[in-house]
Amino acid sequence: MSQFENVGIIKKANVYFDGKVTSRTVLFQDGTKKTLGIMLPGEYEFSTSEKEEMEILGGKLEYKLNGQDWELIEERGVFYVPANETFFLKVHTVADYCCSYLNK
Repeated sequence: MSQFENVGIIKKANVYFDGKVTSRTVLFQDGTKKTLGIMLPGEYEFSTSEKEEMEILGGKLEYKLNGQDWELIEERGVFYVPANETFFLKVHTVADYCCSYLNK
């Protein structure tokens, strides 16, 4: 899906790591939410409270889930992070992403 219809957007940005990772929250009529964002090159650690689908829409990065090896994504790819987990990113080029929260 390249476009979302009939959504609400929270104007205030989510800003992490001194502005190197930013996103905006998109709210859907069924109560689900996604964030759309950009990550600048760097190394980052995130923790989840809900299961997440991380869809990489552009860029090059590596990700590591607990107990697994580093995986590479170039340009497009998807990975899933369980709820209440930590994951690691090595972003090599500016990365465009969509994070879906899968609590339903």
